[in-house]
Amino acid sequence: MHDFTLIMGNKNYSPWSLTAWLTAKTAGIDFDEIVIPLNVVNTRQEILRYWYNGKVPILKHGEITIWESISICEYLAEVSPKQNLWPASKRGRAVARSLSAEVHAGFKSLREQMPMNVRGSFPPELRTPLVQEEINRVTAIWRRCRERFGKDLGGPFLFGSFSILDAMFAPIVSQFKTYSVDLDRLERDYLDAILSLPWMEMWSKAAHDEPMIIDELER
Repeated sequence: MHDFTLIMGNKNYSPWSLTAWLTAKTAGIDFDEIVIPLNVVNTRQEILRYWYNGKVPILKHGEITIWESISICEYLAEVSPKQNLWPASKRGRAVARSLSAEVHAGFKSLREQMPMNVRGSFPPELRTPLVQEEINRVTAIWRRCRERFGKDLGGPFLFGSFSILDAMFAPIVSQFKTYSVDLDRLERDYLDAILSLPWMEMWSKAAHDEPMIIDELER
């Protein structure tokens, strides 16, 4: 048994679990996984065994409990400082933290109408103006970060090297792939860089191997 335990939802459907898991893998820590099936009768009861908010992900580190994906990511950056999970410059960290908070709090229409489904593959469709507005905001962030930070630092990610901000966007990357969102070359290159990460490929394989299906998230 490891000192760290990550309590998560189904890998096919749980976006914030992906963010926490990907950050933990990038941090280089060894951790145990507990996967709780979502949207079943005893889901909340099972999660409440680990923390009182009734939501995943939850990170246990000895006697310490951390909840909310953005807090889990911050904690992992604190306990793994040599992994440089935030950009090196003060300005870069400020921008990356602000954008991570925006991702954590926002894009609710996109999440509701394009829920994460790693196994899914759906053709493009007419989207509501609000969803399209949120898609446009996501791609604008990607483009601006790549142009202002990433391209000068080396590496294919928003700030060159993989950071917590990339982990925050990883579920949206998965959603864009699932729902065949049309992207320009720069955004497509970023999406491909995330999807080709070994940890993302590992997560995707596990999601495809899961037997659990949530009917309301399928089409």
